[in-house]
Amino acid sequence: MSLYIETQGQGEDLVLIHGWGIHGAVWQRVAEHLADSHCVHIVDLPGCGDSGTITPYTLAGLAAALDQAFPLPVHVLGWSLGGAVGMQWALATPDKVRSLSLCASSPCFMQRPDWPHATPAETLQAFAASLADDYAATLDMFLGLQVMGSRDGRTVLRALQASLANRPAPQRQALLDGLDILRNEDLRPCVAELSCPLLLQYGDRDRMTPPAAGQWLEQAGNGQLVMHAGAGHAPFISHEAAFIEAQQRFLASV
Repeated sequence: MSLYIETQGQGEDLVLIHGWGIHGAVWQRVAEHLADSHCVHIVDLPGCGDSGTITPYTLAGLAAALDQAFPLPVHVLGWSLGGAVGMQWALATPDKVRSLSLCASSPCFMQRPDWPHATPAETLQAFAASLADDYAATLDMFLGLQVMGSRDGRTVLRALQASLANRPAPQRQALLDGLDILRNEDLRPCVAELSCPLLLQYGDRDRMTPPAAGQWLEQAGNGQLVMHAGAGHAPFISHEAAFIEAQQRFLASV
């Protein structure tokens, strides 16, 4: 299996990891700005875009695939599921991840009795059930959920839809396996073991990874939290300038 990776810019290596239901093209505008100071690598996760898939499709497997693709230490920026992959990568090989930036991500994506800061279990189960019936409609529904509550929801939705159309849509099995990761993985007990500098960028209107998830990570992982007022689950699109400014400031400090 080979990962599809687009590279631009010069400087220290920075790997951008996308979330569930899409591919690396979602990072294009952010990458263009960050390439002014870094060698930016936009990755399609296995089974997404132009990347092949892996078996078994697990969080550890996704992190291992990235670790194999990048033999030298890198900075990592992950959105949503991509942030969990970044966390797993940093935990498994702490000498390889120089810094970790999480955008609207979580150590635990599904609500549990002791963890209300996540997506309800029935919502994730509904996505899994609907993938078998109407693949395209399920992706559209998921994109809509990501912008729910955002002050600029329609604009963000159009941007996500345009990004998705740029490359092959994720494979159905990769989506199902990705949902299993979102439902079953819980990295909360390991967050305190993160040894690299940590940046957290969240939207205060995010319905999928609520602000409290970022606030919890700020305390448990000793991270720097940036909360974007009026943003939903994709602040790097809705609040692009502020997001990039915070990201550049963080990278310049590590």
